[in-house]
Amino acid sequence: MTKENMKLALEEARAAMELNEVPIACVITKEDQVIALAHNTRNSDMHITSHAEINAINMAIDVLKRNVLDDCEMYVTCEPCLMCTGAILQARIKRLYYGCNEPKFGAHVSKYVLLANENYNHKIEVYDGYFDEESKELLSEFFKDKR
Repeated sequence: MTKENMKLALEEARAAMELNEVPIACVITKEDQVIALAHNTRNSDMHITSHAEINAINMAIDVLKRNVLDDCEMYVTCEPCLMCTGAILQARIKRLYYGCNEPKFGAHVSKYVLLANENYNHKIEVYDGYFDEESKELLSEFFKDKR
């Protein structure tokens, strides 16, 4: 299911790009069923917290009617930032799969190393590099037109 969920996230990221949003998207599953699918809406919402991961976490909370998602998996096209990593930790996501690293803001391995910290009472399994090139290409294409 990992492959299909990452493909779904990439499709959603492409849709975000069509809406002039940074093409990052997130899928959350529970027992292999998609319960949340979201992309960045920061530009359209005019809220700096409207990142794909936070949007998807809020959707999953609404679906499950609880704020602990410790039986859920998250698939995101890009390494989560510091803010999103905090939300992932607070939601207690079970597993995180992501595409490309984010050298400027990534909070797993690129800029900060938060999810590997042994001091938390909840351990998140993290798997990176899923559809890495496709994720990088989307971001490059989006920002090439902006700069």
